[in-house]
Amino acid sequence: MKVQSIELRCTKQFPPLLLDYLDQKTELRQYYNLFPDIKNFPDLIKERLNFDSEKRSVLVDILNRQYAEYPDKPDIEALLDDKTFTVTTGHQLNIFAGPLYIIYKIATIINLARELQVQYPDYRFVPVYWMATEDHDFPEIASVTMQGNKYSWDLSPSGAVGRINPASIMPLLKELPEVLPVFHKAYSNYNTLADAVRCYMHHFFGHEGLICLDADEKDLKKLFTPVLRDELLRQTSGALVEKTTRDLKEMGYSLPVNAREINLFYSNNEIRSRIIKTESGDYSVLDTDLTFTPSEIMAHLEDFPERFSPNVVLRPLYEEFILPNLAYIGGPSEIPYWLQLKSVFDYFNTPFPSLIPRKFGLYLRTADQKRMQKLGLRPEDIFTDQNELKKGIIRRLSEFDLSTKVEQDQYFELFNTLADKAKKIDPTLENTVKAEEKKLIHSLERLEKKILKAEEKKHAIALSQFHAIIDHCFPGGTPQERKINFQDFYLTNRKFISELLQVFRPLDFNFEILLENNEWNQNTSQEDISSQETANDRV
Repeated sequence: MKVQSIELRCTKQFPPLLLDYLDQKTELRQYYNLFPDIKNFPDLIKERLNFDSEKRSVLVDILNRQYAEYPDKPDIEALLDDKTFTVTTGHQLNIFAGPLYIIYKIATIINLARELQVQYPDYRFVPVYWMATEDHDFPEIASVTMQGNKYSWDLSPSGAVGRINPASIMPLLKELPEVLPVFHKAYSNYNTLADAVRCYMHHFFGHEGLICLDADEKDLKKLFTPVLRDELLRQTSGALVEKTTRDLKEMGYSLPVNAREINLFYSNNEIRSRIIKTESGDYSVLDTDLTFTPSEIMAHLEDFPERFSPNVVLRPLYEEFILPNLAYIGGPSEIPYWLQLKSVFDYFNTPFPSLIPRKFGLYLRTADQKRMQKLGLRPEDIFTDQNELKKGIIRRLSEFDLSTKVEQDQYFELFNTLADKAKKIDPTLENTVKAEEKKLIHSLERLEKKILKAEEKKHAIALSQFHAIIDHCFPGGTPQERKINFQDFYLTNRKFISELLQVFRPLDFNFEILLENNEWNQNTSQEDISSQETANDRV
């Protein structure tokens, strides 16, 4: 696999807040801690050197329990050492490992841990996948796209997705065109979706030291009770996030997260519903009959902390509260919402991690590379306006000059001369001349479109190849990494993941075009294109 990097801005796919953060705009400095530069990690380590040993002990006990069946489990005990730190990413439990970008996330944290280990060998760095087991939005995880078709898990559960028994997904495996054996094992041998996801993630990444954490645990929630108690009694986080959100919106940014008054859900095996405060001062769980007085909910928190589940505002704080974490790797929406949360971390005196965008990529198979070469396209051209790309292809293939630019320039000079003559006679005539010029230019533009349209019919095969490339890179108009499942590539190239690990540079904030074929001939001539099209016509 070969990589060609382009700037994120060139893809026109990323929010301004993320891009300005990476540009280190001065006005954003107050919303994060340390920028993700390799030289800043000693300071991040220093902030975490006093991480509570009791938290380390509880974390290791929980992980040992979650990995009890794994003879080749990762080195969990290393987390007891006060010189061991984590780098983390998180995501929902999408079936069959979800779209490509989830694999990209995991590869990013593994390579970051590797790079830190080389730079700072006196410490230990562990990649952690925070499984969003408490999330309850099942439709978001219940489908997968393979070989151009969408397949869905037919189920209507309630409550946290991590607790779902995956047995009912087995009929779906028979519908898929092909599926790796590890998914059969994961979904048939485990009683919860959380355990199933750990199974296949360990299969793909366990040998790289990846630890998968399910934080939906009573003992971990006990550690978090000071925050949970404050949220119930004082509702601090919502006000802090609202202020940051207002300030960022005044700068012109769109924000992905809106805080609630109480940023907690009540969660058990049946439900995960918002906790709200009533006018009487009591607490109610939406869509249920559950109500608590202030004293009752405090007692309930002490007895059942596992029933209190943080939402998107408090989940990052929960993560940093129980992990000796240095960096969080997130997507184009995650980094912006973390920037909304810095004041919450400050209030709870919790170090804010360095925020690192995951690697972004587009995988071009050998067949796509050959098509692009035949059409005279470079990898980076794929992010150009599609209509302009198509026009460029037709112009390269045509034996005629299809542009009316020369004629437009000639008329432009002619009308400038006429305008000068007219305004000497009557200044008001200049506008009349300009209006006539505009009409004529529009006529020439319309004529050029008709000429292009006529020429397109001669090159239907080339255009069908172009549309096939676009459909592969943007299936259904969506970026490839956000839709296609990694098995589309892994099933034909079992080195796909290892090759990603070889080329992804976690602190290089560019978009990576991943070329399956290392050979890329940029010198394809128009004669090559035309002769290939003629050959195709004969076939």
